[in-house]
Amino acid sequence: MFSEPFAAGQTWVHRLDARVRIGIALCFSCVLAAASSQQQTLFGLIAACLLLISSRPPLRPFLRRLAAVNMFVLFLWLTVPCTMPGPAAFHIGPLSCSQAGLHLVWLVSLKANAIAMLFIACVASMPVARFGHALYSLKVPGKFVFLLLFTYRSIFLLADEWQRLNRALRLHNFVATTNLHSYRTMGSLIGLTLVRSLDRAGRIHQAMLLRGFNGNFNSLVEFRLKRLDYLFLAAALAVLALYLFL
Repeated sequence: MFSEPFAAGQTWVHRLDARVRIGIALCFSCVLAAASSQQQTLFGLIAACLLLISSRPPLRPFLRRLAAVNMFVLFLWLTVPCTMPGPAAFHIGPLSCSQAGLHLVWLVSLKANAIAMLFIACVASMPVARFGHALYSLKVPGKFVFLLLFTYRSIFLLADEWQRLNRALRLHNFVATTNLHSYRTMGSLIGLTLVRSLDRAGRIHQAMLLRGFNGNFNSLVEFRLKRLDYLFLAAALAVLALYLFL
């Protein structure tokens, strides 16, 4: 089940136009990913940190998401320095850690954390529905936006059916163990969840057809740039120019 802990804030970042936030996050992440020097990467990390602090995210959800990113980075720290050729920085038993490998993983660590902070501040700070409407306003194909929003809705549909069937099992005193009966029961539970979710999705589709659905995504949300959006866009472009100058 997805949650939106960063979308409930009331900061100036949350009041920005969703299209501006998505565009700035995409541009800065592409530029950060292509950075080759430590100075550029540190500059991007500091800018992302300042923007993240301005959005005031809840601490515990933020740390959980940052920990998920750094779990992958930790795997790189354990493998890349020992497998990349080059002059050795130090030795750990029979393994030698190359200077080039350590430098590369250090840059990847800075980039990964900077991009994660940037997307948490700019993209995760808006509801998924608003994100979909903003994508459609940015000329993303309507089929893709329609698929994104309904996939997000279907996840909650599956979770609701699973919880109802699981609650019925508990009322019948079912306790999962490592035996054949438990495996059959869990398999039946998964199958019933999919079947009942498919039936419920069919009823939703019929209700949509009764309301004039023709297979196309039509957004009724209108986005208008305000003074705050222009100021943020100008400041972001200035920071981007300074970043490229470095």
